Amino acid sequence: MVRDASKLPPADPRLHLVSGALPSDAATLAAALRGRDAVICALGVRNAFKSGGLIEGAMRVLVPALERAGVRRLLLMSANGVGETRVRSPLLPRIMYRLLLGDIFTDKEAGEAIVRASNLEWTIAYPTLLTDGPRTGRYRAGETLELRGMPKISRADVADFLLRELAARAYVRKGVVLSN
Repeated sequence: MVRDASKLPPADPRLHLVSGALPSDAATLAAALRGRDAVICALGVRNAFKSGGLIEGAMRVLVPALERAGVRRLLLMSANGVGETRVRSPLLPRIMYRLLLGDIFTDKEAGEAIVRASNLEWTIAYPTLLTDGPRTGRYRAGETLELRGMPKISRADVADFLLRELAARAYVRKGVVLSN
C-alpha cells in the first residue's frame, strides 16, 4: 500500500500495489491485507520536521487491522535515535535528533509502543542516517551496535535487511539497529 503507486518504478510482477494512505484509508488497508503473510511498514514524513502524528495514527489502524486479518508478522522501519537507541547514538546525531527531529521521533516512539503491546510477531528496524546509495549487502545489524561519528546506511540496504528478516526471523519481537 503506497500513497501514489504511479511514483514507483516498475516493480516485480509478483508485487501487488494498492494506493492509499494511513490512517485514513482503513477499508483499503483491510482489503489489501487479505491473504497476506506479512507487512513491511516504512511510513515516514519526508523533508519535514513535524510528524502530524503519522506513525502513531497509522499504528492505531494498522495493528488492529493486522490482528483482524490474521497477519502475524510486521516489520516496522523506525530510526536510530528513537527510544532506547537514543542513548547509544554518537553525540552529534543525538544533538541533531533532539533539535531537529524531536517531534518525529516522539511520534515514532508512540507508534512503536502500540506495536510492542500487540501480540504480533514484530521486528522494529532502527536504521542510522539514510542515504540514496546502492544496495551493498555490507551493513551491520544488531540489537546494539557500536556507532561513531555520523553513521549511515542506504535505503536499499535497509530494504535488503527487511526482506532477509522476513525469512530469517532473527529479530522477532526485538529491535535491531542497522548501520554501515
